[in-house]
Amino acid sequence: MALRCGIVGLPNVGKSTLFNCISSSKAQAANFPFCTIEPNVGSTSVPDERLSVLEKLVNPKRVVPATVEIVDIAGLVKGASKGEGLGNQFLANIRETDAILHVLRCFDDPNVVHVDGSVNPVRDKEIIDIELQIKDLDTVNNRLSKVRKQAQTGGDKHAKRAVDVLLKYKAVLEQGRNAREVAFDNPEDLKIAKELCLLTNKPVMYVCNVDEASAGSGNAYTDSVREAVKGEDAQILIIAAKIESEIAELEDYDERKMFLEEIGLKDSGVVRLIQAAYSLLNLQTYFTAGEPEVRAWTINKGDKAPQAAGVIHTDFEKGFIRAEVIRYEDYITLGSEAACRAAGRLNSEGKEYVVQDGDVMHFLFNV
Repeated sequence: MALRCGIVGLPNVGKSTLFNCISSSKAQAANFPFCTIEPNVGSTSVPDERLSVLEKLVNPKRVVPATVEIVDIAGLVKGASKGEGLGNQFLANIRETDAILHVLRCFDDPNVVHVDGSVNPVRDKEIIDIELQIKDLDTVNNRLSKVRKQAQTGGDKHAKRAVDVLLKYKAVLEQGRNAREVAFDNPEDLKIAKELCLLTNKPVMYVCNVDEASAGSGNAYTDSVREAVKGEDAQILIIAAKIESEIAELEDYDERKMFLEEIGLKDSGVVRLIQAAYSLLNLQTYFTAGEPEVRAWTINKGDKAPQAAGVIHTDFEKGFIRAEVIRYEDYITLGSEAACRAAGRLNSEGKEYVVQDGDVMHFLFNV
């Protein structure tokens, strides 16, 4: 499962610069609104030092990291929910993503125009929130008009349940709050909620784009954002996109590391962003390791062995028999699959095994 994140924000907040930092593609970045019209789509490898360690031990023909797909969605403006600034097209692009990276401008620069004339990241956040909420409310109302008829005329129990779910969302959205604030425990309610694909129900990370001097510690703008979102179930990442994009152009690893240390950072913004995105979406990694390839696979935390097998191929899940599992730490300590097997550190697990982050796995199946 490839993680798909959408980068959103007002025009000229640094979305395309951030995209260039973390993607193998290169988006156009320019100092005028709507520079990005069609969404730029790129991908980047998920940084994981464990892959390099396994590579040295196994010496495979190839190494395949997990990947993240990044979508640079054109800048939203006031009225986007009603089609302003090609808004409907942009909002449709957001709907297709797993998580939202909401970029907020947290730097002063007289040479970079702001679409609203001044730098105010909290105001900018609220503008985007309102547009997404309006669009979600429109979705809820349209759906509500259909299922209410089904619930009243046909006695459809599922439709009645859907009405209850929709009314809960409607109440929250009409208060200017996000759909992600509504929680459901019942599996049927959760399924109905997921099928709605509401924009404000997606996990969100606020990416505060700062100047170089604020890269390590943030500034007054990032403090205001932190205060504004403290009641939300969201993450905040501080990144100096402009300087990081320049560092990303350097080919020498030691030189990149030196520049990062100079601005007070241990890891690049790319590494920190992807790690934060994994945490935001409750994801983890397991590995397959053999002579043909060492590969990282992305799954949800809590997935059981058959579900993990299905990420490789649906036939693996359908015909699942068992999984042979070695803990990453055991594999590294003992040095090989054969040594782990000989030491009794290779475990045979069934359908109820909950996969752990870093597990090295081999699946047996029959279809």
